[in-house]
Amino acid sequence: MRELAGGVSAQVTELAVLAGGRERQMVVRRHGAADLERNPRVAADEYKLLRLLRGAGLPVPEPYFADESGEIFDSPYVAIAFVDGKADFAPVDLDGSIAQLAGVLADIHRVEGKRDELGYLPAQEAVCAGMIAARPARLDESLDEGRIRACLELGWPPERRNKRVLLHGDFWPGNVLWRDGRLAAVIDWEDAALGDPLADLANARLETLFAFGEEAMRALTRHYVARMPDLDDASLPYWELCAALRACRLSSWGLAPEVERRMRERHRRFVDQAFGKLSGPG
Repeated sequence: MRELAGGVSAQVTELAVLAGGRERQMVVRRHGAADLERNPRVAADEYKLLRLLRGAGLPVPEPYFADESGEIFDSPYVAIAFVDGKADFAPVDLDGSIAQLAGVLADIHRVEGKRDELGYLPAQEAVCAGMIAARPARLDESLDEGRIRACLELGWPPERRNKRVLLHGDFWPGNVLWRDGRLAAVIDWEDAALGDPLADLANARLETLFAFGEEAMRALTRHYVARMPDLDDASLPYWELCAALRACRLSSWGLAPEVERRMRERHRRFVDQAFGKLSGPG
């Protein structure tokens, strides 16, 4: 066994299990206090969702089981298949990688589930409403947090013109594994929700901008929209501001000074263009 680096919301351990003369690699995810406070059944819900996604042909880890008994660990956990892949923030073929990211995001948003299969997921509008309401005592005005909050407090929730779909909830390059230039798996589904596909698109746009720059962000949007021709993007600026609000805590992310400087600059441009779309021509 070995602990896997990179987990923030959960403790992640890789296991090599010998059973019946065969070795099987699996990953055990023990969810943290924040996830459990928000949803005490997060492990069972993640297991149930992964089963649905596997059945729909999505590239996600195979779920083995979830355990809420407390007999092995104090907290609930889910055991899933180990995926031979890694996050890639310097792909050889950036254009090809961006197209694959956009394609799998569109595929997620087209997953169909019966009411009892997905109805337990929270509404993304409500999740963001809680974040907007939780105004900290001190705002990070260097990231325009006050301006963002003022706009969202007046205009939330935005008008929804798109069908409610399954959302990943935290779709960014760090939650995608690659192998030999191909997308191997989308991981970390504990923030899954139901809502406007623009919510995932907005977060993916900001995170792509952070990781790969403005042209990559535009390419991701272009590829995604091509796969979702009926998408109405009128409310996208509000979802972009919601994504930007989540990133107003980046000073606590432990980034190298140069990386933080670059992300702050890109965050500023992202926020400015969102407000520019809201103000319209002139």
